[in-house]
Amino acid sequence: MLAASLPMPPFAPGSVWLVGAGPGDPGLLTVLALQALTEADVVVYDALVGEAVLALVRGERVFAGKRGGRPSTRQPDITERLIALARGGRRVCRLKGGDPCLFGRGGEEALALAEAGIPFRLVPGVTAAIAGLAYAGIPATYRETNSAIAFVTGHASGGGLPDDVDWPALAQGVRVIVFYMPLRRLADITGRLIAAGRAPETPAAIIAKATTAEQRVVQTTLATAVTDAEGVAPPALFVVGEVVRLAERLAWFDPEGGARGLIEGRP
Repeated sequence: MLAASLPMPPFAPGSVWLVGAGPGDPGLLTVLALQALTEADVVVYDALVGEAVLALVRGERVFAGKRGGRPSTRQPDITERLIALARGGRRVCRLKGGDPCLFGRGGEEALALAEAGIPFRLVPGVTAAIAGLAYAGIPATYRETNSAIAFVTGHASGGGLPDDVDWPALAQGVRVIVFYMPLRRLADITGRLIAAGRAPETPAAIIAKATTAEQRVVQTTLATAVTDAEGVAPPALFVVGEVVRLAERLAWFDPEGGARGLIEGRP
């Protein structure tokens, strides 16, 4: 095994590794993530971590998922449990979908561990926006379309859109925008972008359950996204920009195992 030939850091008892599991495809796990899954005494995992990844866990599994609109584990309770497990001498893997510090509250948990004197390591993961776009055949950047990209949460802590976004600057200054968790606020998102000056006919895509066997890609526009999103189930991404058009030629991933992925919607 490749990992066995690499100089890997020790996963010490009484420590916590905050690990990104990627968006779903276990092949996107990093070598450090795989080490954490196989060496941890206990893995505290989120709702977006799939069974294909959890199947690699050798120790105890503890569910600590949070999903909008559903009964969820409180964040303070999760943090207290991590500290208690580490103080009990366990090797603790805190497993999060995507990257732990990109809309994953990994920074909050790391601060709490630091304040409690618990040794920890941040293990980055492949975030959904990068992997999801790639599996949909949409480059995150492309020289002829964009030299910048923005990642924006579509669901702030209070349930609405974030209040610290400069929508005119976002709409007019960033050619490609990727929204995480956008479905509940899709009408607000598209409405604000159009009101801020983005053309209604701007190409867009909804990517649901990215990198998994249930991946679904719907090509649309800002003006028609809300209608075209009907029937799409979370987790999902919403990407806006001319770069979406490249999916017509670059879609390569087929959840059924064939040569090309499923692209629905407008050409």
